[in-house]
Amino acid sequence: MRKVLFLIQKEFRQILRNKFLVRAILLVPVIQMLVLVPAVTFEIKSVDLGVRDNDHSPESRELISRLTGSSFFRITATPLNDDQDESLLLSGKSDLVMIIPDGFAKAIKGRETPKIEVLADAVNATSAEMGWVYLYNIIMDYNRDILVESGNGQSSPQGITITNRFWYNQDLNYKFYMLPGILVILITAIGIMLAGLNLVKEKESGTIEQINVTPIKKWQLIISKVIPFFIIGLIDLAFGLLIGKLAFNIPFAGSILLLFACSAVFLVAVLGLALFFSTFASTQQQYMFIAFFFILIFVLMSGIFTPTESMPLWAQKVDIANPVCYLMRINRMIMLKGSTFSDISGDLAGLSILSLLFITFAVRSYRKRS
Repeated sequence: MRKVLFLIQKEFRQILRNKFLVRAILLVPVIQMLVLVPAVTFEIKSVDLGVRDNDHSPESRELISRLTGSSFFRITATPLNDDQDESLLLSGKSDLVMIIPDGFAKAIKGRETPKIEVLADAVNATSAEMGWVYLYNIIMDYNRDILVESGNGQSSPQGITITNRFWYNQDLNYKFYMLPGILVILITAIGIMLAGLNLVKEKESGTIEQINVTPIKKWQLIISKVIPFFIIGLIDLAFGLLIGKLAFNIPFAGSILLLFACSAVFLVAVLGLALFFSTFASTQQQYMFIAFFFILIFVLMSGIFTPTESMPLWAQKVDIANPVCYLMRINRMIMLKGSTFSDISGDLAGLSILSLLFITFAVRSYRKRS
């Protein structure tokens, strides 16, 4: 045990002498939390709308005024023909183009079904769908008012009254959903990038050969490499939580001790994975390539943007070996729902198994290359 403590002391001194690592440890949490949390969002706050009014009636102007009064839409153009409609979408000046046909008011007064055509730029399918939903709701409200004013709605049977209540994020604040995920990415970057680079740098400088000839066991060396970045990862997690609370007033409904315990298990997994990767790399450039490749896969398949349940079945099976996926769910459940140990026990068990496997891979792989 005394040998391990000496090695850990050596690692901390080596980290503190490396100005790049010190700056990364201090600045990465600040930059990720302050930049990514407000920037990475699927919320649609402004939709550029082009309107072609071929009817020029009081009814069509009333509909346009409702769109103008909405906080979601900004009328950016009034095209005159089909070519201009296409040009607006092609140039990106409009996200949606609404075409009110000639005879719109006449159809309303004649008890016919008025028709409106909407063209959408669907390169970004999510934005197109949400923009259409906003527009559809405004048109349906206008249609309902027309029916009431014309008397058609008076004879209609009483409809079902629906009262909705949003749990765990009642204001539908997307930052509350993203911050737990950004925290996972933060400690993933600390664990995989910095720990692996530290070992590979020793390979390049030759100091690892001096350590290999000392009378220490391989597991002792791995532990001495893991513990410093394990502590740094937890400190950065606490730093990120503090920034989230002060900058975004992020709620925390669950147990902070349970969150840190799960994060500790996760850090063992990613640090073991980092040291496992480092055994295959001879230079820092090689390690960066390997690390970026796996981090990209882990993050995109973790469910940070879309639920893992929406992924293909083969992707869901691959996610069984993705530690980021487990902590992503755990963080959101603890922070937003206030989930207890029994609620997350399944994910924590899977994460613990991966931690044991990855740290074992690191020890065995390093032994083969000593």
